[in-house]
Amino acid sequence: MQYGFIIDNRKCIGCHACTTACKSEHDVPVGVNRTYVKQVEKGEFPNTRRIFSVMRCNHCSDAPCVEICPVEALYTREDGIVDFDNNRCIGCKSCMQACPYDALYIDPDTHTAAKCNYCAHRIEVGRAPACVEVCPEHAIIAGDMDNAQTEISHLLSREQVIVRKPEKGTNPNLFYINGDYQSLNPEATDKSGSGLWNSQARGVGHYAKAAEKMIHTNNDVNLLQMSIDNNLEAAYQKKDTENPNYIDVLTGKARRVYDTPDKGILWGWEVSAYVMTKAIAAGAFLIPFLAILLGYEVSNTAKLWSVGTSLLFLGLTGLFLVMDLDRPDRFLNVLLRPQWNSWLVKGGYTITIFGLLDTIWGIMILFNIQAGEMFLLWITALFAVMLAIYTAFLFAQAKGRDFW
Repeated sequence: MQYGFIIDNRKCIGCHACTTACKSEHDVPVGVNRTYVKQVEKGEFPNTRRIFSVMRCNHCSDAPCVEICPVEALYTREDGIVDFDNNRCIGCKSCMQACPYDALYIDPDTHTAAKCNYCAHRIEVGRAPACVEVCPEHAIIAGDMDNAQTEISHLLSREQVIVRKPEKGTNPNLFYINGDYQSLNPEATDKSGSGLWNSQARGVGHYAKAAEKMIHTNNDVNLLQMSIDNNLEAAYQKKDTENPNYIDVLTGKARRVYDTPDKGILWGWEVSAYVMTKAIAAGAFLIPFLAILLGYEVSNTAKLWSVGTSLLFLGLTGLFLVMDLDRPDRFLNVLLRPQWNSWLVKGGYTITIFGLLDTIWGIMILFNIQAGEMFLLWITALFAVMLAIYTAFLFAQAKGRDFW
């Protein structure tokens, strides 16, 4: 059994009924969406057209969000639906970095990750997802793709379909009939400007303080109108294709006119800081280790300085890691409920074990215990190297960030 979606772009009229039904079904807060209708205009004025593309979680067979999630808050069910458990989520935002389809968001109420879950609670009682039932044009088709009797199976066998970003190797289970490249590829059009619900562009989670202040103001509405007025005036006063304010529709260039709000900052200065501090912690140990290995005399005082410096920066590493979480109260889930494919888990255990080994070495120095010291140093050095480099593998799991 493998559930999937087909979006039939021949039928979609861009009514946003699916967005509204999804928000109602799941009580999705203002400013975030589990599904939304992206709009792109193409053609040269006056011969233009608007393309609607329904966007949501692709329920990938090889979901990178599931692989990177350190606490199994995201998981793939036996029926192929990628679901989530917000009672486990620690708000690390790794899943948002891993998803190539920008399908996840941080819920501003629970401070945990959320996305389309195929209305799994409806599927379990034999009903279709809310978006499917409400669509007036039957442009959204859902069902078991492995069942030859289902409509989605028939369409997949008859129609030419495309998926978003097949090069990512995620094997998405969201297919488009008559899909348009400039609509489905986010790099084909420039980002849309300020919008009515774009407050999340100023940050998510604990970076959303500025956005929260905007809830009781109309600044976004004013900015939107000013942006529209300025673009129109510039376009009709000077029809210069080199002018960045020139309306793209007049030149025939495809332009994005409606899209989901920008997620803003996901990983802030804390992540940059912890990458630095853990490298210093590893180096503070490795330098005297290499000196000992090369036959230099290293005093006990120098060794203790090495241990102290290493543990200090290791402590800062842990502090910055916890500070970056939107649910820091659940940090221990990384160690107590680990999902071992995630390099966040492997990194968490590397930090813990390295700190323990470094502490043992410090105790041995204090009490002048030399038996087994070199063996301990070799093991600690291995974990020190892992400590320094494991984030490279973590960033590699962030498939949604091509330029990383």
